[in-house]
Amino acid sequence: MFQKNQTKVIRAWCMYDWANSVFNLTITSAVFPIYFSKIATNPEGGDVISFMGFTLKNSVLYSYTISAAMLILIMLNPFLTSMADYSGRKKMFMKVFCYIGAISCAYFFFFTKDTLNSIIFAFMFAYIGWYGSGIFYNSFIPEIVTEDRYDKISSQGFSYGYIGSVILLIVNLLMIMKPDIFGFTADNIKEGLPARISFLTVGIWWASFAQIPFYYLPKDKALPLQGEWMKNSFRELKKVFGEVQKSFLLKRFFLAFFFYNMGVMTVIYVATLFGTKELKLPDQDLIITILLIQLVGILGAFTAVWLSNKYGNTKALRIEIFVWACITVGAYFVQTKYQFFVLAGVVGMVMGGIQALSRSTYAKLIPQDTKDTASYFGLFDITDKVATMLGTFLFGFVEQLTGSMRNSVLILLVLFVIGFLLLLRIPSKKVYH
Repeated sequence: MFQKNQTKVIRAWCMYDWANSVFNLTITSAVFPIYFSKIATNPEGGDVISFMGFTLKNSVLYSYTISAAMLILIMLNPFLTSMADYSGRKKMFMKVFCYIGAISCAYFFFFTKDTLNSIIFAFMFAYIGWYGSGIFYNSFIPEIVTEDRYDKISSQGFSYGYIGSVILLIVNLLMIMKPDIFGFTADNIKEGLPARISFLTVGIWWASFAQIPFYYLPKDKALPLQGEWMKNSFRELKKVFGEVQKSFLLKRFFLAFFFYNMGVMTVIYVATLFGTKELKLPDQDLIITILLIQLVGILGAFTAVWLSNKYGNTKALRIEIFVWACITVGAYFVQTKYQFFVLAGVVGMVMGGIQALSRSTYAKLIPQDTKDTASYFGLFDITDKVATMLGTFLFGFVEQLTGSMRNSVLILLVLFVIGFLLLLRIPSKKVYH
């Protein structure tokens, strides 16, 4: 029988954050958005481009692609998570999505003006792989540790992710900003080869370090997929959904999480584009900002654990949401790069913290004797994806409507206020069972 709280298993679980967080940093935040803004242009160098017969801004296409990935995940999620629980193949599904994401990132090596259409689809599949594997990764928490360690392990995972992603990013930045050290020629640089190699390293890093959790995490207890396996999978999901309906705390948390997470995830995905388009920051300043967020994020993740231990989970979440609301106000008025740096430091303090606390708070709220952890975290993930899809779509739509990202920022402030108010309905406890 598998024993919980094994140090080697906990570290191995955290190593998946180390493995896949390079996608979140290099692809989502740092190198890819900057490269995308430069390559996804029209023949005159403008940002209004044509894609699949549609004419739109490159930043709007970027937001819509993320929204499309979220929509696909929302449709796949109920089927996959319930089947993973019913068939006992949770780790297998985690592997499949991991490799989809890693291979898609490696394909970015071929990103040129001529391959934009295929890269957009690869970008979508990379997100599907990253998020999809995360569903099953998160669902291992109740299986490998006891409830009193949920906050700590969740934050520890994010810390591993910050450290690993910064290490690879620094190597890639050296390659991009000091290409002569690596022997790149002027033609290589003009073709964007250093940046494209950095995308390839993300795919290799992700797939390689994922082998550690794949080895140490509890093995699948695979049942044969025969007979009415699809019907039974959906019966599994229906059972979990019914249990959620009976829990007033879970229902309240889902609603609050939906609103504040819509704001958080949108900020994470569009922050670099905001610095590029609204503040006209040079690439070097954007990179400094992103590194600052990651380094401060390590401290922020453990600060969230301290807040939870002192005040309880939901009160700690309300503190973090209040800071996020202040960030959006600051973003609307920010004008200089130094103001942007300060804002980035504050984002770092609450970015990993609110995600870690959301994950561990939810783990505390689900029934502790359940075996349907993938299905439960599947519902959590659906809420996350719907929020991300609507948030990024809303941000892009408001920008397209008004012509300014600053107006989109004000919408996010409203989301944080609603999330804060909804969390007031949940008592703040350190343990819910």
